[in-house]
Amino acid sequence: MAYIFTDENYKSEIESGKPMVIDFWAEWCGPCKAIAPIVEDLAKEYEGRVLIGKYDVDEGNDAAVDFGVRNIPTLLFFKDGQLVDRQVGSISRDALTAKIDALL
Repeated sequence: MAYIFTDENYKSEIESGKPMVIDFWAEWCGPCKAIAPIVEDLAKEYEGRVLIGKYDVDEGNDAAVDFGVRNIPTLLFFKDGQLVDRQVGSISRDALTAKIDALL
């Protein structure tokens, strides 16, 4: 299951330095719903190697502001505590897998 990022935990998770992907989404967003099953599957597949989770922009706003997220879905990719890649809009499973593999 995908990790749930919140305003209270996203900074400490990023600072941990582990590879991670944050999916910025909202319940009302059609493209977000379209990639949600892919994100969930990959969270299970990469469990223990890459932290993959979701950040609901309707529940929090700090992370979205900090990283300039203006459109959803937006996926941010972190390695060693640094933002290394960004995907705005829908993405195929193969393309997302390639981006995650690049974190390892």
